[in-house]
Amino acid sequence: MTTHGDRAGGGSIADDVQESLVAEKYAHKLIRTLRIRLEDRPGKLAEVATAIGNEGGLIGDIESLSINSQSVLRNVTVYVDDAVHLDRLLERLACLDGVTVERVVDDVLAIHEGGKLRVAARVAVDNLRDLQRIYTPGVASVCRTIADDEAAFRRYTWVANTVAIVTDGSAVLGLGDIGPRAGLPVMEGKAVILDRLAGVGCVPILLSGGMSTEEIVRTVEAVAAGFGAIMLEDIAAPRCFEIESMLSRRLPIPVFHDDQHGTAVIVLAALISACRKLDTSLEPLRVVIAGSGAAGSATARLLLAAGVVEVICCDRGGALYKGRTEHMNPAKDALADVTNPRGRRGSLAEVMAGANVFVGLSSAGLVSRAMVASMAQPRIVLALANPKPEIAPRDAIEAGAAVAVDGRTVNNALVFPGLIRGTLDAGARRITEAMKLAAARAIADRTPENLILPSILNRDVHTAVAEAVQKAWQETPQPSAEQP
Repeated sequence: MTTHGDRAGGGSIADDVQESLVAEKYAHKLIRTLRIRLEDRPGKLAEVATAIGNEGGLIGDIESLSINSQSVLRNVTVYVDDAVHLDRLLERLACLDGVTVERVVDDVLAIHEGGKLRVAARVAVDNLRDLQRIYTPGVASVCRTIADDEAAFRRYTWVANTVAIVTDGSAVLGLGDIGPRAGLPVMEGKAVILDRLAGVGCVPILLSGGMSTEEIVRTVEAVAAGFGAIMLEDIAAPRCFEIESMLSRRLPIPVFHDDQHGTAVIVLAALISACRKLDTSLEPLRVVIAGSGAAGSATARLLLAAGVVEVICCDRGGALYKGRTEHMNPAKDALADVTNPRGRRGSLAEVMAGANVFVGLSSAGLVSRAMVASMAQPRIVLALANPKPEIAPRDAIEAGAAVAVDGRTVNNALVFPGLIRGTLDAGARRITEAMKLAAARAIADRTPENLILPSILNRDVHTAVAEAVQKAWQETPQPSAEQP
């Protein structure tokens, strides 16, 4: 049996801490590999390192590629703030005698060349007998078996281990409506994570921009039979709520919207972990959420299900409350009905005063140190705006927060691999609140003592989440065949 600190490959808690420190230091910087030719003289590499440091750059890996009698060719990985910073650094290197930057490689673009996915066979085709078994004539008997027994479909096809990840590209990361093609690298990235961390196959499905809600729902319905679950991704609010709700009612398989459910689960997991470290409980905390879209609404509802009594959601107009009429829509009306039980009104700054927890699901720079200082103890700040948080964790700590983290730590990739794995293993027909609560607790339970959340690369975490989700479904009372 493994311990909470064990990691795939035999690592330790110290490895998790080191990984988190590296992520914290470099997450918001550009990564470039400089292919540099240096005269083969003592001290030339030191000159390069000094020049990079003097320009404010950070050095990562250094790799020797070739050596001859006159020069050494090296790859030097550098971290810079932005393209302007990179240009300044290159200008400084160009002034060095005996140093030539031959090429600048964007490592992120390089790893995406040709895409990150392919469909691969699980069986070999080495001879005629193999071909006859996997295709004609042998496959006909499998088709007859499935035609005669509906349950055989999951056993003898990829359905029990494959999901469709669907997007229209209308809300990609923090980039907005950039379209499904520009959003495909995100879908591919999630598919790679599902495969490598949970053994789940994933097929991205891109929907043309401009489709109506009903058109999206009908399209997904039409292709759903070939998958064990549907993942909705990067679809703008508020219609993502309607799409998820309609598909959940119409399809006999789970529908998971990561922007809603994944965010809610990881926020709850982080909050449980923070409470354990601060020796407090969820129930008495007053939680303020900046953002009332897909993520904010789902997070608020899951926190309420976990036992938090007072959750207040804010948008640009301030706190949501029953009876508010300005800047409202049906989704916000429904959210106001179940949150803010004391009917608090005012701006984000006003309702944060005296609150214990701030959850940021909105935009960069929204929160000041003074706003954090106005909160009541224990002060917990989860500033999760992407790519830059509402307030930097360091600033929040200096303003008196006991715990402060951003989206580099509180990452949905800790949720969806195990949750989807467990959902498929359970043969679940939907994703329930109990399954999401179980996933959050499993993540918190696998968090090392000196961290708020475990490493995404710790496969034990994803296994624990899958097992907890599967158990939660098995313990959920199932509706009769007549019920939807």
